[in-house]
Amino acid sequence: MKTLIIEWKHLDVAGDTCDRCYDTGENLNQEIKRLNKVLQSKEINVEFIDTKLDDNHIAQSNLILFNGVPIEEILDITVSESYCESCTVLLGKDIYCRAITFEGNEYDEIPAKAIRKAAYKVLDLNKEKTTPPENSGCCNCSGCC
Repeated sequence: MKTLIIEWKHLDVAGDTCDRCYDTGENLNQEIKRLNKVLQSKEINVEFIDTKLDDNHIAQSNLILFNGVPIEEILDITVSESYCESCTVLLGKDIYCRAITFEGNEYDEIPAKAIRKAAYKVLDLNKEKTTPPENSGCCNCSGCC
């Protein structure tokens, strides 16, 4: 059985995290459930690692790794920093956290669609071709269906 290891690094202050990391975590949990359902039939297991960071590692917070590779190295994602009010409240000082630009849109959290696309790309599932079943009404020529 093949394994996809997804690691999520995020700030943890006494069990709390900032709003943007919380939102990424929700997206990630949803996608891992979806991936496990889809990938089970392909004999691929998804393993999740939750790495909690202290305030000395803010630059790595809200980072997702797929088999050790950052999401921004897998997809066309630009990483930047923006003021994070939630971290500022948690830590009592002005904090600037990771933000991304994906498909022309800026996000504070990592969207579910990016997580899914990165997982599929790492597993090389984007290139799979599906063949319609016999008697499906498709003529099996290129581009008609």
